[in-house]
Amino acid sequence: MSSYFAKIVWSGEAEDVRANRHSRAHEWRLDAGLVVPASPGPAVLAPELIREDAVDPEEGLVASVSSCHMLFFLDLIRLRGFTPIHYEDEAEGELGEVAPRRKAVVKITLRPKVTFDGEAPDQAMLEKIHNKAHDLCFIANSLKSEVVVDFRQ
Repeated sequence: MSSYFAKIVWSGEAEDVRANRHSRAHEWRLDAGLVVPASPGPAVLAPELIREDAVDPEEGLVASVSSCHMLFFLDLIRLRGFTPIHYEDEAEGELGEVAPRRKAVVKITLRPKVTFDGEAPDQAMLEKIHNKAHDLCFIANSLKSEVVVDFRQ
């Protein structure tokens, strides 16, 4: 079994916190010394309370699902004898209400587009491999949200 760690660091001024005008910008400190600026997005809070050039947790979730799917897909398709040379996904997460005053990312849609060197798989093979990648993606398997893979171009 593997374990994964992230250190989340935030600080603010007491007076600002009491008045609810504190910045929500913070850092994700990950392994190998990587520091990622993080903050709620502008859809959640006023611009003066966030950092617009930072990743928001919802984006991080969508990117994690997309990245996990891609990594499994690349390995699976390579094992079938195909050579992917470019992969791009315009993934999208939808926030919705799941109960009164409770929201969740209710759906994540992946839109992978893959370029191959040499022979490319047919649509049936792409569907099979994307479905298998989705089944193996432990990030997607960890979610209650619907995850849709729309790979058709």
